Amino acid sequence: MQELEGVNRVSITDHSAKEKTAHILQQLLLPFHPIHELVCICIGTDRSTGDSLGPMVGTLLTRNRLTNCTVYGTLDQPVHALNLEGTLKEIKRKHIDATYLAIDACLGKARSVGQLQIGKGPIRPGAAVNKNLPAVGELHITGIVNIAGYMEFFVLQNTRLSMVLQMAEIISGAIQLTLSSTVQFDNQIETSIDQTSIQQPLSTQFD
Repeated sequence: MQELEGVNRVSITDHSAKEKTAHILQQLLLPFHPIHELVCICIGTDRSTGDSLGPMVGTLLTRNRLTNCTVYGTLDQPVHALNLEGTLKEIKRKHIDATYLAIDACLGKARSVGQLQIGKGPIRPGAAVNKNLPAVGELHITGIVNIAGYMEFFVLQNTRLSMVLQMAEIISGAIQLTLSSTVQFDNQIETSIDQTSIQQPLSTQFD
């Protein structure tokens, strides 16, 4: 769980939150095309309601059995402060050509609670509770589950589970939409390249 204030926000009360989140994620993934594999690193623990967002997303993703998507961090096998460093080493060893997406809960301002943040770059898990953990991800999705600033552990324990579940459903659904659109996009690129090479006269290939 981290504390972060950033851009590309989507409210979970928005009826099209899943689609908007997917659209933002698709745009952020464009520089990484073609996507050989997406590794979702879902950070958190099932022992804290507020900090269970990541593992909940991971569990929902594994149930969908998505193509070209590997998930680390579920309710049964969470990725948390005690095993994060070792898990990251394993991921880098096993998934060299993958794109890394970090998913975590975070704390923020009162007016921002219930919003998702989708952005470039890594996140710093544990920042909100003063833990020094390695940065995670090339892209990130975070959910602002409660208010930052005081008694963070108590605040996390008293976060509404219904909101965390709603966030998890939106995030996992958005990732599923993104991956299906990404596969279609890459296929279109390959098809257009093939057609160009077929239609182009031999004389121009030597110019």
